Amino acid sequence: MTEKGLDGFFEVFLRKESVFFDKKVLQSGYIPETIPHREEQTKQIANILAPALKRDKPSNIFIYGKTGTGKTLTIKHTTKKLLEIAEKENIPIRVLYINCKLKRSADTEYRLIAQLATELGKSLPATGLPTEEIYKAFLRAVNKNEQNYILILDEIDQLINKTGDSVLYNLTRMNEDTESQISIIGISNDIMFVDNLDPRVRSSLSEEEVVFPPYNALQIQAILKQRAELAFNKDVLEHGVVEKCAAYAARDHGDARRALELLRVAGEVADRKNSRKITISHIDEAEEKIDRDRIIDIVTTQPKQYQLVLYSILSLRKGRGNSIFTGEVYEIYKSLCGKTNTSTLTQRRVSDIISEFDMLGIVNAKVISKGRYGRTREISVEISETVLPKIKTILEDNVRS
Repeated sequence: MTEKGLDGFFEVFLRKESVFFDKKVLQSGYIPETIPHREEQTKQIANILAPALKRDKPSNIFIYGKTGTGKTLTIKHTTKKLLEIAEKENIPIRVLYINCKLKRSADTEYRLIAQLATELGKSLPATGLPTEEIYKAFLRAVNKNEQNYILILDEIDQLINKTGDSVLYNLTRMNEDTESQISIIGISNDIMFVDNLDPRVRSSLSEEEVVFPPYNALQIQAILKQRAELAFNKDVLEHGVVEKCAAYAARDHGDARRALELLRVAGEVADRKNSRKITISHIDEAEEKIDRDRIIDIVTTQPKQYQLVLYSILSLRKGRGNSIFTGEVYEIYKSLCGKTNTSTLTQRRVSDIISEFDMLGIVNAKVISKGRYGRTREISVEISETVLPKIKTILEDNVRS
């Protein structure tokens, strides 16, 4: 396409009718005025945080539930309402939100505390100072204004996997050294995460626990209809589109975030095809695109040990179909560790990694009995043939690096 042709394309695009009225309603950052089917959890969290309005320290909260069950949305919605009342009544409360999955924010203890200090106006270098100095700088920033600080650590399990749990212990102990008060809200997709914490950290972090169960298909339909009314122009959704989105999401353990993403991407597909309606076929196309992007994103962001395990599984797949066993994977994995000068994990830990891939839908690991030889797991790869070559290339490049 020539430059002139490109100008023409953008001019046409600007004047083209869209199925969307307000696309941001379907994006992850949008916070609705009401959150359907999360009234009980909202009330629990509000009750725990309310003492901050009387300048008392709220309890720490640990929130868990699977991906897409409304954890982050409910916390952001509730703290937003809390801050609105605090501002109206001139009550000093500060909410700090950190997504621990983001490398620049929380891949080390240093970076997390530096990021928190930066949020409070204390500019610090990304590296270079002793960790103790970073804590002191953060404490000085906290003490600058005597108030309640509510620290939200989203995907807190990612932080602990990278840094260990000492950072949580240090944060919970900071209230002993400040006139201000710090409350921690930890959000995790991993319900077993708390069990692996140091008992001292566990007792202080999990003062209150709130569980978010998966949505069912009817609940997801209600959520989609609420958002679709705001997101799309009138009468653009064909009959059955919302139901199909909800069915896909219910299959994925009640993931409402995925359902909303599916509806948004289907709208984008319809727009690119100059369609005035969003059809079932647009949903199918969006599903395939999201699956492809999701799997590539999962694989590229895994630690090297995880990538070595997955590469070992894919190496065995050729000519073996679904007859891949844990012990064989471990032998290949050990060989790869030797070739890449990587420390070798135990077979039990590798088995845990395979379980995590099973949970993510990358593989299916089924326990089978081998009679007197005990039990093992039969592994099959769940990555579609269309995306498999790209995954192999990514893993080969990363394994060699």
